[in-house]
Amino acid sequence: MIVVKRVLIVNTSTDYFADSSVPTGLWLGELVHFYDLLHQNHVQIDIVNIKGGLTPIDPVSTSRLMLDKLTKKYLNDYTFMTLLKNSPSIKEVTPTDYNAVYFTGGHGVMYDFPGNPDIQRVIAAVRENGGVVSAVCHGICAFLDFKGRDGRYYVDGKRLTGFSNLEEKLANRKKLVPFMLETKLKNEGADYSRGFLPFRPYVVQDGHLVTGQNPQSPKAVAEKVLELLNVK
Repeated sequence: MIVVKRVLIVNTSTDYFADSSVPTGLWLGELVHFYDLLHQNHVQIDIVNIKGGLTPIDPVSTSRLMLDKLTKKYLNDYTFMTLLKNSPSIKEVTPTDYNAVYFTGGHGVMYDFPGNPDIQRVIAAVRENGGVVSAVCHGICAFLDFKGRDGRYYVDGKRLTGFSNLEEKLANRKKLVPFMLETKLKNEGADYSRGFLPFRPYVVQDGHLVTGQNPQSPKAVAEKVLELLNVK
């Protein structure tokens, strides 16, 4: 008997940097490169966002310079994009239904992921059931401001990565973001590391926690998740 694995993907609902007219949202490639590999391996995937309804997409992620072949394929897929236009809210999720959870990035998550009680509910349930918790780039914000029953931050002592301070500067977003992710992770006790070169795939696995550094890392995160789920 083949047991089909089920994975939850969580996106942002935030469409602008706070107190500005600069749009943000989901970095589309961080979703599709993870989704595509799991889909190829017959994993059941559910996609939600924070509020429900439309998932905003960072326009930079679909610009000519950033749009890769696979992301363009999904961008032009009406059925797939309809999922993003009419997503359920994470509030509706029964986390025990899932073998893994994956948090996408894009700067929007910096506003609606940290300290989110529904995100924390999902993470806790997935881990208690022996599942995999994963995230990429700014999606690691899902772990911020999250304390366990012992009063320690969730990231305290965990080996992980995430969008680096250097990459934030190179992306010309340092003056727009509410905080620097690398710095905040370190302040909460994370054993943070990054790749030697910016904007190159880099993944860190710490037990059943898998994190990717940047938009170049979602496929590598998916490969690790599949390994942990004994799918690949």
